[in-house]
Amino acid sequence: MPAKPHINIMTAGHVDSGKSTLIGRLLYDTGAIREEEMRKLRELAKELKKETFEFAFVMDKLKEERERGLTIDIMHRPFETQKWFFTIIDCPGHRDFVKNMITGASQADACIFVISAKQGEGIQEQTKEHAWLLKILGINQIIAVLNKMDTVNYDEKRFNEVKEEATKLLKTIGYKVEEIPFIPISAFYGDNVVKKSDKMAWYKGPTLVEALDAYIKEPEKPIDKPLRLPVQDVYSITGVGTVPVGRVETGILRVNDTIVFEPAGVKGEVKSIEIHHQPIQEAKPGDNVGFNVRGISKTDIRRGDVAGHPSNPPTVAKEFIAQIVVLQHPTVIAPGYTPVFHCHTASVACTISEIIAKIDPKTGAVVQEKPDFIKTGDAAKIRVVPTKPMVIEKYADFPQLARFAIRDMGITVAAGICLDVVKAK
Repeated sequence: MPAKPHINIMTAGHVDSGKSTLIGRLLYDTGAIREEEMRKLRELAKELKKETFEFAFVMDKLKEERERGLTIDIMHRPFETQKWFFTIIDCPGHRDFVKNMITGASQADACIFVISAKQGEGIQEQTKEHAWLLKILGINQIIAVLNKMDTVNYDEKRFNEVKEEATKLLKTIGYKVEEIPFIPISAFYGDNVVKKSDKMAWYKGPTLVEALDAYIKEPEKPIDKPLRLPVQDVYSITGVGTVPVGRVETGILRVNDTIVFEPAGVKGEVKSIEIHHQPIQEAKPGDNVGFNVRGISKTDIRRGDVAGHPSNPPTVAKEFIAQIVVLQHPTVIAPGYTPVFHCHTASVACTISEIIAKIDPKTGAVVQEKPDFIKTGDAAKIRVVPTKPMVIEKYADFPQLARFAIRDMGITVAAGICLDVVKAK
């Protein structure tokens, strides 16, 4: 692993704002893609008569995407700046693909928010929706990029118009706009992405890469919070014993700790901890570890259980209140609906017992109290009852264990965060 701290960054913005082209350019200009790979993509773009899409092709690996010129899946690609080692999560902007965007957002530490400066584009419905989703899903670090400056002759006046609109939008949602840089770029020509542009002498701020180093802060490692370690797998190793594997989300796991697994309710003592087959004395947030626990057998615990200390055990929910966004549902969601909730490593069928209110995804205001149903595109506050014990935490306390996706019929129907929990007795 590189010595630089690792940051997950995602892109968001309207379908045609040029996100994929921007990332292709970023990867190419930072040396993450080689010249010959770029040349092949250029030829392919010509063949498909999509000359301006050559950079987008870097991310849009799927043939179907190349022919439609759309980003469908999320691509993960690493690149480095002076300060950080980044993984880019290229999230689709297209309406049908918002579900993938949510998956991306639940893993991201920061976001490059792309807005088109082209006349007639600017802030569009989807730009608003994405901005609001970012806020709902807890992404607080944003770098705003005003793309396609080449289509308006690098005009400062147009930049200021779009910047003002964007500032207004982000402020309404609750972002601190004074902490957000707004960068005029042309992703296609590479202006102000990595290299400073000579076409916009009026702009005195950082390039995109400089802004990534100057404005992005490393996510805090919640070391001082109580321990939460969701179990991914449990092994029984001859001569060692029971070995759960998982990633520490908050707090510290130490050798000789007594820990409790919930909702299983079993306790044991940590005898050893390993990371990449190296023994360690303590594991911190972000560490993927295997740890031997004495006093429990492999059958006592399973994937989805969460380890914590008995003094502050993981919260087992009798019911919880959540805020969700419906991404796609063939009909409507009404009280009584019981899909599967995927939260940290757990997947548990839960019943939506009440729809408390419908929320406007452009402002966050309540539109309707206790609606009979909600449908695709709606945001709502709901009451949820798990069909069997599960651990979920309040977003205010443990955001890492409060985000979830709702799946049914093989698709992600909705996503959201837990606002409040009623503990099981």
